[in-house]
Amino acid sequence: MGQIRHRQNLRHRNRGIHPQRQTIRGNIAALVGLSLALLTIPAAIAQDTSAPTAAGFDKDTAWQYLLKQCDYGPRVPGTKAHDDCGKYLQTELAKYCDEVHLQHLTHLWTYNNQTLQMDNIIGTQNWKDAKVRIVLLAHWDSRPFASQETDPIKQKMPILGADDGASGVAVLIELAKALHDQKLPIGVEYLLDDGEDLGPNMDQMLLGVDYYAKNLPDPKPQYGILLDMIGNKGVRVPIESNSYVASEDFIRKFYAFAQKVGLEATFPNKFGDDIEDDHLPLIAAGIPTIDLIDFNYPYWHTLQDTPDKCSADSLGNVGTMLYKWILQTPPYEVPMSDRVPRTISIGN
Repeated sequence: MGQIRHRQNLRHRNRGIHPQRQTIRGNIAALVGLSLALLTIPAAIAQDTSAPTAAGFDKDTAWQYLLKQCDYGPRVPGTKAHDDCGKYLQTELAKYCDEVHLQHLTHLWTYNNQTLQMDNIIGTQNWKDAKVRIVLLAHWDSRPFASQETDPIKQKMPILGADDGASGVAVLIELAKALHDQKLPIGVEYLLDDGEDLGPNMDQMLLGVDYYAKNLPDPKPQYGILLDMIGNKGVRVPIESNSYVASEDFIRKFYAFAQKVGLEATFPNKFGDDIEDDHLPLIAAGIPTIDLIDFNYPYWHTLQDTPDKCSADSLGNVGTMLYKWILQTPPYEVPMSDRVPRTISIGN
């Protein structure tokens, strides 16, 4: 994943000094301090939640996708594990999508002056003829540094990234499988983005989604949903503040829907942390995007981010929410007033 703003000690330990890039300007802290009463979402404002009675999303299959990624080892760009896992993910996604392609990018990694080859893996369902289109994304690379370890030697070792990386990808591939034979009311694009967690600092992170945001498909998505660190046991995904600023309507409708379908325990209607993550380049490009992330995870960027810290039930709850959200009739549409580029900065 990217980084968190509130925890200054973590932020400065991991990033050091780096050039200013593009967070949503405004008083995020004031948002986080809002009364929970302000966030109460009347059921009446939710979309019609018509959806199949059967869940459709198989948590056990999603779990196997998580384990398979971890079997390759750390998926660090420039390594054989990265290349082999990328081929596997492309093959799996192609089974369930109308079209799959790679979006290739290179990056001169200043950490070792090596030019890295990276690929966003992109698949679509019902994209051409849909009136509403969304992008679902998760990063498939894993971090080269266990930067939250206390031992300086361990800090230089790559993480496995079971929750931070593999969990979101596992949900998206199983979701593509679950939706494959459905008559979709919207077009869905699956973006498995690369180079998100490269680093060591923020100026060399979010690389794949940055590239995607500068080379959007035509037609482009109306909105996006990012999955990051959603596989940990007992996962809880509160409202991320930048997502709220990008589209208050989207956030309110999404969390009202979670309550309607009985998933309010997984998606509590309260503010969480202010996260610098893959949603920010999309928001800057005029695609309001929700960051679904549980940052209450003590193994973030450590060597302990392994499958035993994760749960098939967590994958199932998040996947079921997306499955039902996508199949609701009529589909949700972000207000036109929110589909505008936002002035943001990353790394302040």
